[in-house]
Amino acid sequence: MTKQTQVSYHDAVRLSDDVEAVIACDRVDLHHLSARRLVDLHNGVSQEEIFRDCSYCNPYGVLTSEPSPVRWRAPQVLSDPSTNKWFIRWVVLRETSEVIGSSSFHGPPDQRGMLEIGLGIHDAFHRKGFGYETLMGMWSWAAQQPGVRIFRYTVDPNNVASVGLVQRFGFERVGQQIDDEDGPEDIYEMSVETFRAQFMHE
Repeated sequence: MTKQTQVSYHDAVRLSDDVEAVIACDRVDLHHLSARRLVDLHNGVSQEEIFRDCSYCNPYGVLTSEPSPVRWRAPQVLSDPSTNKWFIRWVVLRETSEVIGSSSFHGPPDQRGMLEIGLGIHDAFHRKGFGYETLMGMWSWAAQQPGVRIFRYTVDPNNVASVGLVQRFGFERVGQQIDDEDGPEDIYEMSVETFRAQFMHE
């Protein structure tokens, strides 16, 4: 596991074991990670402990064996535990009860009501439609949350698969940004109203 700085907390910060309801998709279930487990994961607690009492396992080491968004989300949760509802969900393949990826929003909706998402599917499961299925589940859940008006997804313009994925949903390219780690990223957005009309038939 990549060495990273631990984040600490004291008794005054209560990290809950509460989780959001599972999002059931066609082939995968999206299991929310509690605030306590998220911080424990960041601090290098063993997989045995992280997955204690879980009905699924993590044989591919998702979020545990490579640099991951956990390093950003744990400090956010410690600053405001209520934000955890927007954060990490394991992508669990229902057929095998194995974690094959993860997805997380970057934070609560901002002043525009904009909500940005991140997605990672293990290499062994690429090009099988799991990314599309996961995004559909995450966005369908978020579309029902108060204050969410715009969905955003940023992608490396050279990542043909990711560009194709967001375009499959019909997102519009609205600009470009320079990410400190990933370099140039194209910004794609769609209004929640449009998403609901196209995919939730509302």
